[in-house]
This record gives sequence, C-alpha cells and structure tokens, in this order.
Amino acid sequence: MSKEMDAAITAAALSDPDNPPLTDERMKHLRRRRGERGPQKAPTKTRVTLRLDPDIVEHFKAGGGGWQSRINAALRKLIA
Repeated sequence: MSKEMDAAITAAALSDPDNPPLTDERMKHLRRRRGERGPQKAPTKTRVTLRLDPDIVEHFKAGGGGWQSRINAALRKLIA
C-alpha cells in the first residue's frame, strides 16, 4: 500500500463521526493483563469455594472436561 493511500484511509477514518480515535485513556480500559478475562456479558453463576472428598472429585474428573458443570447438574437434579 502506498503512503498516499495509507494517508487517505487514515484521514477518512479520522473524519468519521461514528468512529472516534482511541485515546490513551480509552485504550487503558480496553487492555487486559495477561491471563485476565474480560467482563462477562451476563454473569450467570456465583463463584464459591467448595471442599469435596477426593473420590467425588475423581469420579467427575474421570468423565473428562466439564466436570464442574457435571457436579452442578448433579446438584441441580438433587434439589429438583
């Protein structure tokens, strides 16, 4: 891409009222630290600390990934 074309695209982007340039302040809010998750769209679960017997955890982990969701489903079934 030529410098003239790049300058024309930049000028067009800067003149668009629906697309204001990012300021350092706005960028600060958009950047995440390494390993940091972004905000959830709709928090649907509550974080808790729960101590379980090792054999219970082994049973659910033996089924592969999603073992925490399976524990959640088992508890939901119990209260229904």
